[in-house]
Amino acid sequence: MPQEQPGDEAGREVGTLERVARTLDDARDRVDKARRSLVSVSGVRGVAVEAAWLSVHVAMWPFGMLEEQTQDVLHRTTLHSLSPVQRGLLEGDVEAAGTPIILLHGIVDNHTVFSVLRRGLRRRGFGRVVTVNYSSLTGDIRALAHRLAAVVEQVTEETGYERVHIVGHSMGGLIARYYVQRLEGDARVHTLVTLGTPHQGTNLAYALPHPLVRQLRPGSDVVRELEQPAPGCRTRMVAVWSDLDQLLSPKQSAKIEHPDLQARNVFFRGIGHMSLPVDGRVVHEICTTLAHLDTEGHTLAAGTTSIASSTGRTASRPAQDPGTGLARGRSRR
Repeated sequence: MPQEQPGDEAGREVGTLERVARTLDDARDRVDKARRSLVSVSGVRGVAVEAAWLSVHVAMWPFGMLEEQTQDVLHRTTLHSLSPVQRGLLEGDVEAAGTPIILLHGIVDNHTVFSVLRRGLRRRGFGRVVTVNYSSLTGDIRALAHRLAAVVEQVTEETGYERVHIVGHSMGGLIARYYVQRLEGDARVHTLVTLGTPHQGTNLAYALPHPLVRQLRPGSDVVRELEQPAPGCRTRMVAVWSDLDQLLSPKQSAKIEHPDLQARNVFFRGIGHMSLPVDGRVVHEICTTLAHLDTEGHTLAAGTTSIASSTGRTASRPAQDPGTGLARGRSRR
């Protein structure tokens, strides 16, 4: 065997030093960007909103755990009691208004995080909104995805709709994506919207040794599995992310970047991780995304945004506008 020359070892050391230098430069850039985000007007406002909402949510959290865990999906059969906005969506696209929407929270949380979003969806005419509670103390993302599949089947059976929409916050989005992409859930899920979901993992997950948290690390077995090919996946996906998300490192890990997926990444400035489901801009984006769509997920209404992504698979037809276990939670009127 040829002996290693001193120059080879020196070359490797230089290469290692260069990689370390690039990593440090990248880290400094991220710190600078985070600092600029925090000291900006939107950053200061976002921090204040995050703190206020977190305080409210902490107070609401115990009630979310104590509430009854079964509630019939809403059925709206008359128009006389609806507001003009609700009536407009129902009359304009009865399928969009009636398609069930399942809200899936993140780790160490419950369905109360969706209090504002749930109300916003109903005020805009969406008649069937289902919140879901699950325990993250046992099981893993794969097991939770299988249990989500059972909830989806139950909802479709009760409502008569063959497909549903899912909105997942934080880890809830990763559970839903695993179901869609790896368990053939694309046959049931028309649209998946994720809010601050670590699709590419987050470095903060290294801080906790819990088995479930380890699956949220960059390069984990679950992250690698979701990077595998997904040809023919029918579910359209929208990933919402922010520069003020304090639980994602790097922030861009909330983006879906996969060549086989119909994915659109939507950036909002100055929104903290827990504030994503309550921010008015995000609520509007979700409502717009879920309204006026055909069965393949393409946008039909002028003024709404195409789901075609520069990093994902282009839709087969262009949009008209070019521009442990899971338990269903309360769903009140």
